[in-house]
Amino acid sequence: MCYKRYLLKGETVSKSFAEELEILKARGLHRKMRRIAGSQGSRVVVDGKDSLLLCSNNYLGLAGHPRLAEAAISAVERYGTSSGASRLVSGNMELHALLEERIARFKGTGAALVFNSGYAANSGIIPALAGKGDMVFSDRLNHASIVDGCLLSRATMVRYPHNDIAALRRLLERHQTAGRRLIVTDGVFSMDGDLARLRELVELKREFGALLMVDDAHGTGVLGATGRGSAEVQGVLESVDIHMGTLGKALGSFGAYAAASEEIVDYLANHARSFIFSTSLPPAVLAASLAAIDLIDSPEGAALRQQLDRNTVFFREGLSAAGFDTMGSETQIVPLFVGGAEQTMAFTARLLEEGVFAQGIRPPTVPAGTCRLRCTLMATHTEDDLAGALERMARIGRELEVV
Repeated sequence: MCYKRYLLKGETVSKSFAEELEILKARGLHRKMRRIAGSQGSRVVVDGKDSLLLCSNNYLGLAGHPRLAEAAISAVERYGTSSGASRLVSGNMELHALLEERIARFKGTGAALVFNSGYAANSGIIPALAGKGDMVFSDRLNHASIVDGCLLSRATMVRYPHNDIAALRRLLERHQTAGRRLIVTDGVFSMDGDLARLRELVELKREFGALLMVDDAHGTGVLGATGRGSAEVQGVLESVDIHMGTLGKALGSFGAYAAASEEIVDYLANHARSFIFSTSLPPAVLAASLAAIDLIDSPEGAALRQQLDRNTVFFREGLSAAGFDTMGSETQIVPLFVGGAEQTMAFTARLLEEGVFAQGIRPPTVPAGTCRLRCTLMATHTEDDLAGALERMARIGRELEVV
C-alpha cells in the first residue's frame, strides 16, 4: 500500500520513513495488527480482551470445524508438511489433482487450477489472459488484487463506474482492439457487500466477443441454493468464462482457484507466473479444502447458509432501524458508513472497549470520505450476541454523532 498520494497539497514526500509514519498517524491512516488468541470463532480474544468477532471472512464458521481439522491432521500424517516444490517441478501431489477435480465438479467447469492465495490468483490469471494489445474492462470497485493484475498484464485497462452497465457498453463500443477483451468483476464487492450485475455482464460479453472473469471470493460457499456463489444466484453459472474463488473465507481453509474450460486452465498452467514460480500449497491445506467443499454440499452446509442468511437480515435491519447507512449491502458483508477516518477509528476503539471487534476501513482501501466499519456476519453468531452488538453500536454511534 502506498500512502504518498494522501499528502496534502503543496507537501513534498519525505525521505524519512519515520516522518511518513507520523503523517499517517496524524491523519488517522496508520494501521497496526491486533493479536487474536485462539481460533477464528464467533468470539475471540483480541489483545487480551474477549470480544464478539464482527470482521472475519469465516462466514460459515468452518475455520474451526472438526471435519476440516481431522482432514488436515490425516494429510500431515500421510503426506508430510510441504509439497517441496512448484507444481511444474515436483510439487504436484495427488491431493492437488483431487482438489482441482472436486472444484471443477463444484463449479460445473471442465477443469480447475489451484493458486496459493486470492492475490496470487488474480495477479496470475489476468496477466496470463491479457497482455500488450489486449484490453481489460474492470469495475471501479474491484479488489486491489484485480487492479494489480491488470497493471501487471500491460494490457490497456479501462475502469468503468461501479455496476454501471450502460457506461460499460459505451466503453466497449468506444475501445476496439484486434486483441482479446476481458471483462473482470468481483461477484460480491468486498467493502460494500453488493453484487455485480452478472446477467447483464454475460449479455455484454456475448455481444462484444469478450471473456468474462468473476472473482467470487466472498460468494463461494455462501451464495446460491447450493453455495456455488454469485453466478448461481443470478442463474449464469455456466456463462462465466473464468470463475475465481478463494478457499480461505467461507471454506475455512487457504488458497484460491480458477475454474474454467480445460483449454483455459491448461493455458493458465503454462502462462500464470504466480502459479509457475511458487511452491505449491501444503497437504494439510489441500485436505482441509476438500473436506470443506464436501461439507458445503451436505445438509449441514445448507443449514449453515440458511443461518447465515437469518443473521445477516437480523443485523442489517437492526443497523437500519438505528439510523445507520448500510450502503446498499445485499450480502453477509454489511458496512456501517461513518465518513471520516478519525471518527471511524474512534468508533472501532470504543466498540472494542465494550467487547465488539468491528474493523474500521480507511483509505487507500476505500476513497477518502467514505470510511466505514466493515461488519461481516457468521453462521455461528447467536442472535443474543448480535442484539448486544447492535445496542452498543447504536449508543456509541449517537455519542460520536454518526447517527
